[in-house]
Amino acid sequence: MPLFTPFTLRDVTFPNRIAVSPMSQYLSRDGYTNDWHLVHLGRFALGGAGLVFTEATAVEARGRRTHGDLGLWEDGQIEGMARIAGFLKEQGAVAGVQLGHAGRKASERRPWHGETPVNEEDVSLRGEAPWQTIGPSAVPYGENWHTPSEMTQADIDDVLKAFKDSARRADEAGYDVIEVYAAHGFLGHQFYSPVTNNRQDAYGGDREGRMRFALETARAIRETWPAGKPLFFRLSATDWVDGGWEVEDSVVLAKALKENGVDLIDCSTGGVGAGHNDSFKPRRMTLGQGFQLPYAERLKQDADIAAMGVGFLWDPEVAQAAIAEGKVDMIALARELLDNPNWALHASRSLEKDTDYSFWKPQFGWWLNKRQRLMDKLKLR
Repeated sequence: MPLFTPFTLRDVTFPNRIAVSPMSQYLSRDGYTNDWHLVHLGRFALGGAGLVFTEATAVEARGRRTHGDLGLWEDGQIEGMARIAGFLKEQGAVAGVQLGHAGRKASERRPWHGETPVNEEDVSLRGEAPWQTIGPSAVPYGENWHTPSEMTQADIDDVLKAFKDSARRADEAGYDVIEVYAAHGFLGHQFYSPVTNNRQDAYGGDREGRMRFALETARAIRETWPAGKPLFFRLSATDWVDGGWEVEDSVVLAKALKENGVDLIDCSTGGVGAGHNDSFKPRRMTLGQGFQLPYAERLKQDADIAAMGVGFLWDPEVAQAAIAEGKVDMIALARELLDNPNWALHASRSLEKDTDYSFWKPQFGWWLNKRQRLMDKLKLR
């Protein structure tokens, strides 16, 4: 049963191939966790997932996307994050943290407040003020968005140190996997995509220059992240933009990341936000179940690196086949798990791996198995 076979990277073994993709909740205050985060993430470990990621966790305050984002930019945030990691591991899941920096996409309202830049209205309604954002170039995310400050060498050095320090805090908090959020228009993506990076120094220009920030991020984390713990990178394999970043570029970047201590590519697409830029023409995404799996398969094969497929996955048979056929090494779900936190447990039954609820925690499985035996005896449903 490939979906439920263990998978090992470095010194960490995942009990199955099912990961919980980061899902921002926008309920943090000053980057600190609360009971919501513990319960939200804990239910996925109880539901049988092998790897559970926190939501995007900012490495510095100005790198938050919204005022409600989690953070690991100061030591005081370790305790709450450790409480979550401890519970996930107690329930048999591997605890992962996604570290990120929103760059030019920072200082944004929460989705239910409009997904537009924070402004004076937010100050009056919520006491939440906008802040100056940074990016590889002074190119706004979209029309009517603030213009980020082009990062100086000092800014770049500060952010790289922030990733390094946050990795140290993640280790102290007990996390066993770090994923760098370098997709969907976050800072790492902003550097490697020609759509958002028009620098002409060592961090811009050709593909090699634009890749430099991502590689230095990996090296900075590896300076403090234990050698036995895996490091993932989430990439947008293509910008879905003519003249933008393409899958062939991602293969080159994935190879270089592997040489710099990265173990797996979490393969997504899009999100760079080029619709406002007349120099680049957006292409239509071809959506469907598992539509990003071919990109993950391409990176796995051509870059010779482990890959995780994500996006529009809900059918256990599709996920099982992707693993069985060697297209990917792991699959990640997000919204499907919000709808059904027990997806992994139900998948084990639908794939006929679990016939007596033995995959469930005994506090649940004992009752469910007892009910099933009675219903079978009475020939009910």
